[in-house]
Amino acid sequence: MRRPHSRYGSSMSFGPGPLSAALKGLIGTTVGIFLLQVVAEWTGWNLTWTFSLRPVEVLEHFQLWRVATYMFLHDPRNLFHLLFNMLALWMFGSELERIWGTRYFLTFYFVTGIGAGVLTALFSLLPFDFAAHVYGSYIYGASGAIFGLLLAYAMYFPEREMYLWMLFPVKTKYAVMIFGAIELFLTITGSSGVANATHLSGFVVAYLFLKGGRMRLHPWSEVKYRYLKWKINRARARFDVYQGGRAQDWDRKVH
Repeated sequence: MRRPHSRYGSSMSFGPGPLSAALKGLIGTTVGIFLLQVVAEWTGWNLTWTFSLRPVEVLEHFQLWRVATYMFLHDPRNLFHLLFNMLALWMFGSELERIWGTRYFLTFYFVTGIGAGVLTALFSLLPFDFAAHVYGSYIYGASGAIFGLLLAYAMYFPEREMYLWMLFPVKTKYAVMIFGAIELFLTITGSSGVANATHLSGFVVAYLFLKGGRMRLHPWSEVKYRYLKWKINRARARFDVYQGGRAQDWDRKVH
């Protein structure tokens, strides 16, 4: 990933930084479960079928754990599925955690991942052919939460460049638009075996979380903030403040 040049000097970086304890925990748990999936397949026990997100099982049989456990499963026959997701978690998650703090970062990760699972299950109920095939599908992977992190990264650093498909440098705000358009097209056409609806759901949940997260996580702090802001605006309306200057500038107010 390449950061844009700053007026304070070059800020070129080829990595997001060291792994925090939280990221080590998430990546280590996911890799450990992947290895368990591989071993379980040798013994004839398919963990993917038992713990992946399958909307029909969630909605008809109330197997609610699936909207959370699917995040830690990956295709045991496709190592790249795991590698790309964990690489993205490190690339986008490390800097967001430094900005937010570990608690907020973990909350965001699980809310977007679980929220994407819930939204995918609801999406499968839509009266369209492209939604109906999701109803009985097995969906797994951290991609819902990863796409949420990607959206958050683009909202915080819209002008930074990332290499699209590791070839083309594109600003993150445009990369998210491109990914969103591709996922929407693949979802509507049903032309991909990937859970594109879950990727889009990750975008949606992340956006709603970031726009309304302060009220949801710290309601009393938000009330105090709104009250203080109201008092400041009221004081500004009652008292005029003037800045010094020449005589012809006497009526220029400070805003």
